[in-house]
Amino acid sequence: MVPLSTLGSLKPIVGPETVPHYNNYTSAKINGSAAPGYSSGQAVTAMERAAAAALPRDFSCEWTGITYEEIKAGSIASIVFSLAMVFVFLILAYESWSMPFMVLLAVPLALFGAILALWLMGQQIDVYSQIGFVMLIGLAAKNAILIVEFAKRRRAEGVDVVEAAMEAARLRLRPILMTAFAFILGVVPLMVASGAGAASRQSIGTTVFGGMLAATLLTLLFVPVFYAVIEQLREGRSHKGVAPSALEAAPAE
Repeated sequence: MVPLSTLGSLKPIVGPETVPHYNNYTSAKINGSAAPGYSSGQAVTAMERAAAAALPRDFSCEWTGITYEEIKAGSIASIVFSLAMVFVFLILAYESWSMPFMVLLAVPLALFGAILALWLMGQQIDVYSQIGFVMLIGLAAKNAILIVEFAKRRRAEGVDVVEAAMEAARLRLRPILMTAFAFILGVVPLMVASGAGAASRQSIGTTVFGGMLAATLLTLLFVPVFYAVIEQLREGRSHKGVAPSALEAAPAE
């Protein structure tokens, strides 16, 4: 064995245990979060402005993690949401052009509940909550379809428009509450999640919980109104008019 002192001298120095790299460049990681009352987009803008003023000329900054995904998906979120609405409209339009409007008017009710829940929980609209918004389109439409389909069936049997809407809301109350609250209670563990990745689960859980709760309660009140108004406009007569099927069945004089 050759003594190390014959090859060189040892001198203790202070240095980092690890040298992090990003895209093959030596990097330093900076974590931050938005202050209460400010969105994540405002926080990103403030960080970029501070970095541009403080970093030397040959330094640059890049985003990673959730913020990177949010910036990447920021311009796509509105396109995805619009396409989801269009596809739901086209799927529902196979029978009637008016039915999709009756159903899709329930989506703003769900979005209202989702945004309200995020605000009450002190959370921001991020990429995970945007995924929840897209989910709420189908979930809110499901409840509205249950009411509109039954109301259209009763209207075809000659029942008055308003009466058909009220009867549909009354008879579809139990199945809507059963399916909706089963789903709402199923996302409660996401809302109270903890540990690694808890922020993403809390965001999507809060969005879906608030959206479905508002959609379930408000759908029973507003969707029958949407159906009655649009159906009367479609038929072009007052709500006391006779159904088309009844007119065809009546004998000519």
